[in-house]
Amino acid sequence: MIGLPPSNEPAGWGIGFYQGGEVLHKKRPLFQGSELDWNQVANGVRSDCVIFHLRHATVGDFRSENTHPFRMRSWLFAHNGTVQRFDAIRERLLETTPDFIRRNIRGDTDSEHFFHVVLAFLHDAGQLDKPDGDPKAVVSALRSAIRLVDRLCVEVGAPPATLNLVVANGRRMYALRRGLPLMYVERQGIHDPLAETEPSSGRATAPADLRYVLAVSDAARGVPPEYREVEDGSVVVIDRDLRVSLHRL
Repeated sequence: MIGLPPSNEPAGWGIGFYQGGEVLHKKRPLFQGSELDWNQVANGVRSDCVIFHLRHATVGDFRSENTHPFRMRSWLFAHNGTVQRFDAIRERLLETTPDFIRRNIRGDTDSEHFFHVVLAFLHDAGQLDKPDGDPKAVVSALRSAIRLVDRLCVEVGAPPATLNLVVANGRRMYALRRGLPLMYVERQGIHDPLAETEPSSGRATAPADLRYVLAVSDAARGVPPEYREVEDGSVVVIDRDLRVSLHRL
């Protein structure tokens, strides 16, 4: 998932991935006037499941603890959107999360708190530590977390939250559209113009049979012709074999 804020504003970048049986991530604030090179950020990453995130803060300041993706155990999470009047419902959300999950919260963003609400519902369903897990149970946890936030937002007079997100456990990735554009593409071979350079450039080339699925949440651009736009209120589920399925909330 990649969000693109205006280039003249401070932001934060993060990458999370699964490599060698470990869940790894690195993230940094990106201050005004700084430039970000995604090739440099991803240099050396070898993984079949990667989450990129570029943050334009709406809740919480610019520090690493507030930068996506967030992690607990095998789960990674990134969010594009805002829970309006988050301060008014924050304590109510914390009340719904078990102590051992709540203690994992490091920052003060709406995104990280929502992630831990999802984890609490996964825990209730017995799915928190299952490597494969049940996709229907994960979608159900997302649905329950959204319904809780919606109810609390109504109680404090806030509009519905925008909750485009990606959550992954290394075996499957779930990309939810809720309030902002979300699209995905299935590809074979690298189609990034920046990667399609002459052999003399010295840049490593990807094998022609490379397959991947890319899901993108980006409110600033239209949907390219080759991408499939996801219907609002739907979850794209991508498994390790690159099978793609769509689920309604």
